[in-house]
Amino acid sequence: MALEHAILVSLAEKSASGYDLARRFDKSIGHFWKASHQQIYKVLARMEGEKWVEAHLVEQTGRPDKKDYAITGEGRDELRRWTTEATPPEALRSEFAVKVRGMRFGDRDAVVDGIRNRRDEHRSKLDYYLADSAKNFSEPTSLPAELAGAYLVLRGGIRAEQTGLEWCEEMLNYLDSAARSDR
Repeated sequence: MALEHAILVSLAEKSASGYDLARRFDKSIGHFWKASHQQIYKVLARMEGEKWVEAHLVEQTGRPDKKDYAITGEGRDELRRWTTEATPPEALRSEFAVKVRGMRFGDRDAVVDGIRNRRDEHRSKLDYYLADSAKNFSEPTSLPAELAGAYLVLRGGIRAEQTGLEWCEEMLNYLDSAARSDR
């Protein structure tokens, strides 16, 4: 997937300025597709050249004018075409997992601290996702069809964080047991 497709999805949901789009990435799409604000602006300019988006100038009082981007018919066609492509398996690359595997060759205590930090990050993100779910999807069986994708991706995020949290707890329990049996 290219950043262009993530932006098309976001703009299909709601038009936005580049700044608002970048903030939207920070709060939602960015949890599974990272992009800097600079990358977003660069790609928006390219997409405007491809006629996938169009910008409308919005005058602002006391501030510089801004561009509000909207998806075009060509952009919707590209989004439709892209959704028909098979998605290749996504390779897992994890520096964290390599450090855990190699802890016997390095600083075991630092790696265990890293596991604790990762556990806390999973717990924090899980809490965020659960709060989002309670706020926006309290009745998932009665959601309008257009919110199904957002709900399902949020559920995937919840499950991924639950799994990550459980894995960290499992590692810490195992390492604690192993340390006790070595005494």
